[in-house]
Amino acid sequence: MGQASIEIPVEHRLAIHEIEMNPIDEPRTVTLLELIEAVSEVSDSEQEVLATVTYMLSSGRVRLSGNFRDTPVEKLCG
Repeated sequence: MGQASIEIPVEHRLAIHEIEMNPIDEPRTVTLLELIEAVSEVSDSEQEVLATVTYMLSSGRVRLSGNFRDTPVEKLCG
C-alpha cells in the first residue's frame, strides 16, 4: 500500500545581501578577470555574474586595475 503524498508550496524570493563597509575602508583593487572569476564561483548564471560585477563596480566596492582600470562601467557591462 502506498503512502499519500502531501504538496507543500514553496515560495521563491530574490534576496540582496548588503556587505557593510566602514567609510574608511578602501575599495579592493582587482583586475576585471579576477573579479569575474571570483563572482562566477558563487553565481548560478551569466546574468547573475554581470549584475553583480556591474553593482560592485558602480558602488565603488571594488576598483579595477590593469587594462580596464579607466573604462566606464557602462562600456564594460553595458
